[in-house]
Amino acid sequence: MSDLSAFPITAKWPAQHPDRLQLYSLPTPNGVKVSIALEELGLPYEPHLVSFQTNDQLTPEFISLNPNNKIPAIIDPNGPGGQPLALFESGAILIYLAEKTGQLMSQDPAQRYETIQWVMFQMGGIGPMFGQLGFFHKFAGKDFEDKRPRDRYVAESTRLLGVLDKHLAGRQWMVGDSYSIADIAIFPWVRNLIGFYAAGDLVGFADFPNVARVLAAFVARPAVERGLAIPA
Repeated sequence: MSDLSAFPITAKWPAQHPDRLQLYSLPTPNGVKVSIALEELGLPYEPHLVSFQTNDQLTPEFISLNPNNKIPAIIDPNGPGGQPLALFESGAILIYLAEKTGQLMSQDPAQRYETIQWVMFQMGGIGPMFGQLGFFHKFAGKDFEDKRPRDRYVAESTRLLGVLDKHLAGRQWMVGDSYSIADIAIFPWVRNLIGFYAAGDLVGFADFPNVARVLAAFVARPAVERGLAIPA
């Protein structure tokens, strides 16, 4: 039986199964990246809901695991060398899980780095730009009289969708015909943009048929369907 008592976060979210990977998350585009990956990989894990409504992410227990107070974060009781590993940042977690299992990322060095580049593309571009568009279109920003901030993020989000659409022409997934952590990083954000943010018309989503095609294939995967609802 693994002992995770050295991690203060377990005082607030006790581990019922300390031998399993512990996931601290919320079903946001960043949060579901990890739950989807875990479902795809079949790794045993225990999810813990970090509620933004009660500011769980700002508690000392959560900050002890992620000083940047963002979800998701994990503790793997069976980390490198058999020692527990605490990790935050969804992109870093995806790469770690892929390397831990030898799945969802090619062992070929060239394809491996191609996969990582598209994960970084999501982390540095799609996530921040789509998120800002969501703020200015759906949340408090929609009340700003000056629409130039919103239009800036609309233009950049539209450009990024164009990059994706061009890249996906003739490809089944982001890295050729191999489903990978690059797809798991990118498509929850695309889904959120046209779904929860209701910005499909704003960015002209109908003009990006390749993105729509791969998004449909992505959400049809059983592991994706399960991961999108975790933690409940």
